[in-house]
Amino acid sequence: MTGVIVVLPKIDDARNIKNLLVRNGIAVSGICTTGAQAIALADNLDDGVVVCGYKLADMLYSQIQECIPPGFEILLLASHHIIGSGMIHSGIMCLSMPLKVHDFVNTVDMMIQGMERRRRRQKAKPKERSGKEAGLIKEAKELLMNRNHMTEEEAYRYIQKCSMDSGTNMVETAQMILAMMKG
Repeated sequence: MTGVIVVLPKIDDARNIKNLLVRNGIAVSGICTTGAQAIALADNLDDGVVVCGYKLADMLYSQIQECIPPGFEILLLASHHIIGSGMIHSGIMCLSMPLKVHDFVNTVDMMIQGMERRRRRQKAKPKERSGKEAGLIKEAKELLMNRNHMTEEEAYRYIQKCSMDSGTNMVETAQMILAMMKG
């Protein structure tokens, strides 16, 4: 699950933002008042959104951006003057104060949805096989091609189908084929 961290200089403001998000169905992983606390909290999460102010007691938002793990995005809450000044780093989502509740909740939700889409796409990508695993599949294909007079594609499809039918991955299936045909 994507974590939301609220970091603002005043604890009451952070609590209010947290309560606003929770009332609108967005879970908040934690609230804090310093950048160091936010970074420590982010280190314990896979990814998420850091909702923060421009300047905290110990650092600026840009220093948080540099120190948080790669799966995190920043939503900066700042005055219109700061946002419009051109001082904001790229890759930062911004909302000007005072906040419009609807815009704020929708922005956080949009950021979370984007992260979850990226996570699903990443999981859907097939894992890269190691050289040893690819070698086992190749060896099983060659054995099928030589013994059963299959083309390379037919041998690959055969391994793939056996893998699906038995509920094992292709490497395990290739190992079983090699064990049965060589043994």
